[in-house]
Amino acid sequence: MMDFKAARERLIEQLSLEINDKRVLAAMSRLPRDLFVPPENRSLSYEDRPLPIGCEQTISQPYIIALMTEALALTGIEKVLEVGTGSGYQTAILAELSRRVVTVERLPALADSARKILDRLGYTNIEIHIAGETLGWKQGEPYDAILVTAGAPELPDELLSQLAYGGRMVIPVGSRYIQELYKVTKCKDRNILEKLGGCRFVSLIGKNAWDEEV
Repeated sequence: MMDFKAARERLIEQLSLEINDKRVLAAMSRLPRDLFVPPENRSLSYEDRPLPIGCEQTISQPYIIALMTEALALTGIEKVLEVGTGSGYQTAILAELSRRVVTVERLPALADSARKILDRLGYTNIEIHIAGETLGWKQGEPYDAILVTAGAPELPDELLSQLAYGGRMVIPVGSRYIQELYKVTKCKDRNILEKLGGCRFVSLIGKNAWDEEV
């Protein structure tokens, strides 16, 4: 039987060479990624690679998850919006590092699966919603931080409008096949954009994003 704990420790040691935020690394060291991976791929849970989770979606590469979370610079007092619940793994990491997480998922099957795992792990600071016609979850705005786990064709104004001044949004922007990861800090005069590197995510579907592929 695979020693998941030892594999997780090796992964965290590898990530610590590039990720400086000790709180992010500590959260990932506490959280069993194998619980969020389908049984057929569970032996690969602690490899630094994305893995399929069904519904043509993936659980992101651990390095990318750590990089995006680190860029949000969470201190524990924030209300965070996550666009794209997916497996719920990134949701749990955000919940470890912030006051409250509001997460939206357009695929009910994934939302239900994530809810069951997160409930099993005992999280009480997470709201899971099925995505509506517009991006994000306006009922909970403003958010101190927004993390988007799917690639957008451009920075969505709909999400920027839900971000508090001084808040940070991390989002992949580019084509359907390859994107650049951006950190956006919302300011009253002019937003500050920082490139974090290339990445590849599934497409962000919805108004002000991509249409559903046929």
